[in-house]
Amino acid sequence: MVTPALRRTGFVCDDSYFAHRTDEGLGPWVAPGPAFESAAGKRRIRDLAVATGLMTQLVPLAPSPLTREDCLRFHTAEYLDLLAEMSGGEGGNAGEETWFGPGSFEIALLSAGGTWTAIRSVLTGEVDNAYALVRPPGHHAERHWGRGYCLLANIALAVMKARAELGVERVAVVDWDVHHGNGTEQAFHEDPDVLTVSVHQDMLYPRDSGFLTDRGAGRGVGANLNVPLPAGSGRGAYLSAFERVVEPAVRRFRPELIVVASGFDAGALDPLGRMMLSAGAYGELADRLRVLAEELCGGRLAMSHEGGYSELHAPFCGLRVLEALSGSPTGVEDPFDYVSRYGGQALTAHQEAAVDEAVRVHGLAAS
Repeated sequence: MVTPALRRTGFVCDDSYFAHRTDEGLGPWVAPGPAFESAAGKRRIRDLAVATGLMTQLVPLAPSPLTREDCLRFHTAEYLDLLAEMSGGEGGNAGEETWFGPGSFEIALLSAGGTWTAIRSVLTGEVDNAYALVRPPGHHAERHWGRGYCLLANIALAVMKARAELGVERVAVVDWDVHHGNGTEQAFHEDPDVLTVSVHQDMLYPRDSGFLTDRGAGRGVGANLNVPLPAGSGRGAYLSAFERVVEPAVRRFRPELIVVASGFDAGALDPLGRMMLSAGAYGELADRLRVLAEELCGGRLAMSHEGGYSELHAPFCGLRVLEALSGSPTGVEDPFDYVSRYGGQALTAHQEAAVDEAVRVHGLAAS
């Protein structure tokens, strides 16, 4: 039986997100087929929240699309025109591994708008925290092209809009997706007032970004933190990275808002990552960030959905995160909890060495 919520947790979703098509061509030898990034896993997150009764404890938030002017804060006019043209026809490839079908540009505007809705609702006090279950994802989209299934930079655009229209100045973005948040990093690379922290599998995707030594540029040096972890990292490595790097860095920054790029592809059953997290571990990380937000910025915490390609495991990861945000446990057991007992969940020496190096590079030893 679901427990009444302790906190007002907003939930953003829209049926149009599930209509976004991601057929993918694999060259002349294999027929095109559905991409790993599909509607099924995301729909199951929502459906599981409904089936467990958790949805009755959440505050529904209806998204509205971002405008062209909103998007021009980061993306180029030429790129937006290309997306609109392809979306109005048969679709196409927005750049690198970003196939989409007719109408997807409009859905992407609503996806970025859903992230904005979550952030706005938290900042205005309509809810205590919020989760935007949006699609297509956004953290790989760069200024002039799409990458890794991402058309528009959802979090970057929403943060820019919040800073322009709601007066928030200092924002921390924590990205726990298994892949590096290169688009968000690019958007704020020279900005000292937006802290970007990406904890990801080392040299997975994109392979040309996410390096420990890339700490920002210009006035933004020190406000961009990458924490690349070795493949095979589980709960122990992630907790160590959060305790020793993520949380001290966010405390040092003193944000007015924390935003999370929430990908469940560091889960042990994900086909596109080689990490070892369980659904319960995701719940622990979410709870740590919720407590951190309460400590630093009045609990203002918004999450925007990114990756997660195990259609059966990702929904339980999402459920644990929503339980942590709302303080409303469902009592529903995770049928895949056996992954929490896989070997490699404890912190190993080589994982600890990677965290040690991140602590050193980012100057957090005294935090």
